[in-house]
Amino acid sequence: MTAQAQAQALTASSPPSRGGFRLTPSALILPALLYLIATTQVPFFMTVYYSFFQWNLTIPTPVHPFVGFGNYIGLLTDAQNFRVILNTLVLTGGTLFITLVLGGLLAMLLNRPFIGRTLLRTLLISSFLVMPVVTAVVWKNMLLNPVFGFFSWLIQQFGGTPVDWLAAHPMGSIIAMVSWEWTPFAMLILLTGLQSLPDDQIEAARLDGANPWQEFRHIVLPHWTQALEVVILLETINVLQVYGEIYASTSGGPGVATTNLPYYIYQRALAEGNIGVGSAAGVIAVILTNILAIFMLRLINKNAATGGHA
Repeated sequence: MTAQAQAQALTASSPPSRGGFRLTPSALILPALLYLIATTQVPFFMTVYYSFFQWNLTIPTPVHPFVGFGNYIGLLTDAQNFRVILNTLVLTGGTLFITLVLGGLLAMLLNRPFIGRTLLRTLLISSFLVMPVVTAVVWKNMLLNPVFGFFSWLIQQFGGTPVDWLAAHPMGSIIAMVSWEWTPFAMLILLTGLQSLPDDQIEAARLDGANPWQEFRHIVLPHWTQALEVVILLETINVLQVYGEIYASTSGGPGVATTNLPYYIYQRALAEGNIGVGSAAGVIAVILTNILAIFMLRLINKNAATGGHA
């Protein structure tokens, strides 16, 4: 190709321009970037700004005193707030454990051919599509109710006494609700990872005399490494933000037994009108979530760089 032909080809492939302004790829993504900044970063920086002031909507005053890190110090020195942080960690850890175990078992079940597998997979996914508030209402009134709930009826059939689950075991009830929602997600990710496992590895292990536990431990589990990390990362970020299930079932109670960080922020910022303290709690929640997300992303990238297999 001659130099003239190359110049014509470059001219034809260059982006169109208007009045001498060339529409580069950066210019094309600029509107989307500005939209993201306006909808995510501006509210966050406003939250950071409010967190440095004694700003309470119940006190009608045009002046809001600057307290610096006073709201943060108050949050971190209040003994009750450590219970809120502990509730958040217990809820996240308990949900992760249950969803990983149940999701892994269901994934191994659905990886085997049997009649009705497609229908069963569709039914198992359905709980992930239910809204959080609807989940809480269904569990509160149809399953956990001590008078006409399903679990109370089941206990009575065996001669037991009905239990008020939300009062006697509030955190366990919330963990059950959230796990019911997120188990299908873990199942899908782990099933995808399991279906990418070559059959010849399983066959070779069986020919070598490996039992089912050895097959799972030395072949399936190492192959699941990346899938498990993805599930842990995404579920942790989302479970840390659980709010609707708590709001519609226990309202953070009894006392603060089921109050996590998102519900605590709601109580301070919206229910009490304490924008300063609520904003400080929101900033702390964002920082903790980002620290955990960065840690998990580095773990995933490190595993990907080494090949993703044990």
